[in-house]
Parts: sequence; C-alpha cells; structure tokens
Amino acid sequence: MDVLLAKPRGFCAGVERAIEIVDRALGQLGAPIYVRHEIVHNRFVVEDLRARGAVFVKELDEVPRGGTVIFSAHGVPKQIFRDAEAMGLKVFDATCPLVTKVHVEVAKMLREGNEIVMIGHRGHPESEGTMGQARSGMHLVETPEDVARLAVADPARLCYVTQTTLSVDDAAQIVAALRARFPAIRGPKKDDICYATQNRQDAVKFMAPRCDVVIVVGSPNSSNSNRLREVAQKMGVEAYMVDSAADLRPEWLAGKPRVGVTAGASAPELLVNELIERLRQLGAQSVRPLEGAAEHVVFTLPRELAHPDRR
Repeated sequence: MDVLLAKPRGFCAGVERAIEIVDRALGQLGAPIYVRHEIVHNRFVVEDLRARGAVFVKELDEVPRGGTVIFSAHGVPKQIFRDAEAMGLKVFDATCPLVTKVHVEVAKMLREGNEIVMIGHRGHPESEGTMGQARSGMHLVETPEDVARLAVADPARLCYVTQTTLSVDDAAQIVAALRARFPAIRGPKKDDICYATQNRQDAVKFMAPRCDVVIVVGSPNSSNSNRLREVAQKMGVEAYMVDSAADLRPEWLAGKPRVGVTAGASAPELLVNELIERLRQLGAQSVRPLEGAAEHVVFTLPRELAHPDRR
C-alpha cells in the first residue's frame, strides 16, 4: 500500500491567526478566556485550548460581565458586537479577514440599496454571521432549487455573496441558477470562496484520480473538510473523513493499493502525521507528497495581542 499526500492541506492563515489569538490571550491575560462558539471547527484544537483555560460558550450571557471574549474565525452578527459592548466585555475578534471581506461587501451592497442573496449552509456560524450583518434585505440559498423559490422585491437591484468554505463547483451551479433567473444580479468583484478552500479542493482533484481511496482529516462539523470528501466522491473515488487516526477503519483500505490523504483547513498537521503512522501500521510502505500550490498568506494579529506593551 502506498500513500499520496495532497498539497496544500491542513491549517490556513485564517485558522492559524484565530488559534494564535486565543493562545496569546491566554498567555498575556491568563485564564479564563471565553470563546463564543468553537474558535475553529476541529475537536483536537478545541480540546487543547480548553485544557489550557479557554471556555467555549454558545451565547454571550455565559460570559461574566467585564470578562474577555474572543469571537470565532467564522464571524458574528453585528448585534453580537453591540451586546458585548453593552455587557462591558473585552473583545478580541478572530474573524478570518476573508470572512470580514464578505461582511464589508454586504455593507457596501446594502448602502447601495440592493437586496443580497447569501449562498451558504443554513445553520453554519459563518452564514449566520454574514446574514447578521443586516436586519433585513438578505436571503439564504443552499441549492439551485432554493433559487427557484426565491422571492425578491426588485430583480434589478440584486447582489450575491458566498460562504468562504463552499464547494467551488457547487457554488458555481448556484450562481449559474441565480444568473439564469435574475440576469441583472451582481456578484463580488473577487470570488468569496477563500484561497485555502480553492487550493485544497484543487489538490484533491489532482490527487483523487491517482488513488483508490481518499482519507480526509477533519471534524464532522467542518464545512471545508466535508467539501474535500465530497470533491473526491464526485470524481468517483471512495472517500472518508476521520477526526483522528483512531477513526480509520481497516476495511476502507482492503484491496486499495494507493491511499490519498488530505486535511481540512482547520485540521493540524499533527493529526495527519498520526494518520500516516496508523497507515504504516496497516501496511503502508511509502508516503509521497504531491506537488501543489504554495501558500504564503499571513494575517496580522490584533494590535493589543501582537504588541502587548502598547496596551
């Protein structure tokens, strides 16, 4: 059995920044540091930070008045910022800058008097955060069928944005459906699906035809990890997602001489290494990294955490 490693895989710049914000807040301010929702969608990361003093909460009313709260990489509705201010909370915003870009687009589109279609997954915190940038005038669609049922006030003043972690191909189908029904609809100047999501999906498209089975390292609630599994499956290759090496089932590998491995943007490389070691135990004889896009994106930290002496 041979193993092929997708490139790129694992942490993106937005995830690295979000984790670093929690890490530095714990180091500089001490525990407890409260985090609204999971900082990123990975069980290993969340449990590690929890063990070091991060307290993950669903709502702000679980944070003591005057406490420190960090907003997750997925972004939050505007009302959450207002509520945090009213409660006297110290806030560090770990929203991925590429999600913030979408929020800025929404604000501009609304100022220009447009309605907005958000292409995203219902119930996902990123979609909720983006929809929460407006009190009205926004519609969420998940499928081309949703587009057919969409009722808008003025088709001539309609725009769309997308969740950053969607399947590139699925999003394109929904955009095509929107353009077919609303020819005047306008999108963002630059695609909202983030570079890391695009690169990891492209890497799977390159790897999958060379494999008999694909294993994706990622937690079940990770949107971008689920999309990687789906990309491989749509190419006709068996694909499974594991939270850790312990989830790998030997029967998935039976009669499969070549195994592809990748990881979602919120999955640390440590988990990939543990999976490879498990594959070696099950008979893997070689591990070969594939060629792929190089990533050099780095996002800055909040000033107070990057330069604590300037607080």
